[in-house]
Amino acid sequence: MAENITAHMDKSLESLKHNFSKVRTGRANANILSDITVDYYGVPTPVTQVAAVKTPEAHMLLIEPWDKALINAIVKAIGASDLGITPNSDGTVVRLPFPAPTEERRRELVKECREYAEQAKVSIRNIRRDFNNKLERDEELTEDDVRREQAKVQKHTDEYVAKVEELLKEKEAEVMEI
Repeated sequence: MAENITAHMDKSLESLKHNFSKVRTGRANANILSDITVDYYGVPTPVTQVAAVKTPEAHMLLIEPWDKALINAIVKAIGASDLGITPNSDGTVVRLPFPAPTEERRRELVKECREYAEQAKVSIRNIRRDFNNKLERDEELTEDDVRREQAKVQKHTDEYVAKVEELLKEKEAEVMEI
């Protein structure tokens, strides 16, 4: 039972980490391109699968497509995304400059991170509720066994909520760093 609930809650943490990795902090991070797709011979394909993504400096991403015909499609896809970055292209590579966010923008990013953290907490609490419901419906367990198991479930929930808080604290510090 414990390893089952741990696996479910680990998925919530992984989802939170993925969401945090897409938050733009002013530093170049290839993960922000993970959800951007280009039309590659009729198939929507993530940019990271059709090009080499490099970080030549802290505030710049360099996208070098393996098929040079994709340059315009990559520029168009990034421009149409909600990244808020204007791509520059010289015909062979695409450069993404990451300007340092303003104080106001950093506060918005922190708010966005808090929303992601709250979603993760809700997910963890839903897992707790589902497991508690399963325990209550289990005919083989006595009331005392149910209470003991529910206490274990609550302990797991508290541990994972604390992990979410820790991840949020680290991400807030990273976002607010100048």
